[in-house]
Amino acid sequence: MRMAVSKSTLSIVFIVLGGLAVLFGTVLVFVGPIIIDDQIVKNVEINPNNGLSYTMWKDIPVPFFMSVYFFHIVNPDEILKGEKPTVVQRGPYVYRENRWKDNITFHDNHTVSYKEFRQYFFEESMSVGDESDVVTIPNMLVLGASVMMENMPFPVRLLLSTTFKTFNEGPFLTKPVGELMWGYDSKLVDFLNKYLPGMLPTSGKFGLFAEFNNSNTGQFTVFTGQDNIRKVHMVDSWNGLKSVDYWRSEECNLINGTAGQMWPPFMTKESTMPFYSPDACRSMELVYQRPGVSRGVPVYRFVAPKTLFANGADYPPNEGFCPCRQSGLLNVSTCRHNSPVFISHPHFLEADPVLLDTVNGLSPNEDEHGLFIDIHPETGVPMKVSIRLQLNLLIKSVFGISENIFHLSQSGYIDGPVLNTFRTSLVVLPMVMEYMQYIFIALGLAGILGAVIVHTHKKVVTCSYTNLALDVT
Repeated sequence: MRMAVSKSTLSIVFIVLGGLAVLFGTVLVFVGPIIIDDQIVKNVEINPNNGLSYTMWKDIPVPFFMSVYFFHIVNPDEILKGEKPTVVQRGPYVYRENRWKDNITFHDNHTVSYKEFRQYFFEESMSVGDESDVVTIPNMLVLGASVMMENMPFPVRLLLSTTFKTFNEGPFLTKPVGELMWGYDSKLVDFLNKYLPGMLPTSGKFGLFAEFNNSNTGQFTVFTGQDNIRKVHMVDSWNGLKSVDYWRSEECNLINGTAGQMWPPFMTKESTMPFYSPDACRSMELVYQRPGVSRGVPVYRFVAPKTLFANGADYPPNEGFCPCRQSGLLNVSTCRHNSPVFISHPHFLEADPVLLDTVNGLSPNEDEHGLFIDIHPETGVPMKVSIRLQLNLLIKSVFGISENIFHLSQSGYIDGPVLNTFRTSLVVLPMVMEYMQYIFIALGLAGILGAVIVHTHKKVVTCSYTNLALDVT
């Protein structure tokens, strides 16, 4: 009798505990996602009270690197005689890029304004070559000015040609990488700045990145997400503008998306990643490609669509970015002092095949020249970034093609203490909470099953005692 009472009590205990566990697990199924989403919202909005996310947004502790590849021209004399250019890729010359935000001002309409500054430091250990390497590239001053002046009266063009000869400036330039990047002394530049002030973008040394170091990308005003998390990081204005005037259509001039560092949370495979690039003078949009894992964090990979740099004939919405040449080239002359500059993917990836036929030495492939961002979809925080672009100069006054000068890759990834904190706070803990709901339900069902087994066993034992008593009588 004592055994029967004991097992009955045990059955009741199992049922009660099991029922509570199932109830708690079931509540977590519905309440857990709400708690997780609420924590994500609190952590990704731009708020000085959020230590982790605000620090990541403000000081950008993620290591960024800019890798620059030059196309060294090996046959400049033959090119002047009409032969096809032959180029050899040199590099990468890698620069560590420090970024930080300053002049941060919060506004009453849930926006914040700031300027982001950037600074570059050469990383010899990561580079293939040194800044002292000598390369030959098109002379942007001479060839750019030649194209810009092609429709000017003959006396003006003659004067320009005489000026170039006076200062020993030819169609090609042979200089060390460091000087091409950060500037070199030029008597022609000094002359133009003295007698034609404002013609050139620089008042000092002339270099491809002379104006980039210690510069900023303009004043961005973005939404903080404190009133609507779906708008966090989205650009409200850039330099006070809602749109630019570089392009020929209202749609192409719009400033859409974020500033290109973080995106709103809760992304899906149907989401896109729009952002405004001051360097490209336009908004761009990446599309979902595939899921993956980056340093233990689940990510979605977003890539540039094949239509990103397509011309208007191949993709009508891009007609506003024309006048266009072959697909794969974005004409940015209107925002680059009218110099004949075009942006493309490196090695003319995804471009009209005719462009590859104009130059010897190019070999595009997706792995080395594709553009992508791996992003944690729940938070909108990029885990790995690789932005690869190529700068091209139209030099049709010498020969009728677009000649590439160099291509660069801007890459970054979260690592070290920042990665550990991010993974723990916004990946591991939500995952643990998600698993807990199923663990509680499983334990609860196991408890109820245990109660059933104990109760069934009790009946069997009681029945055995009864039969034994009858036999004795």
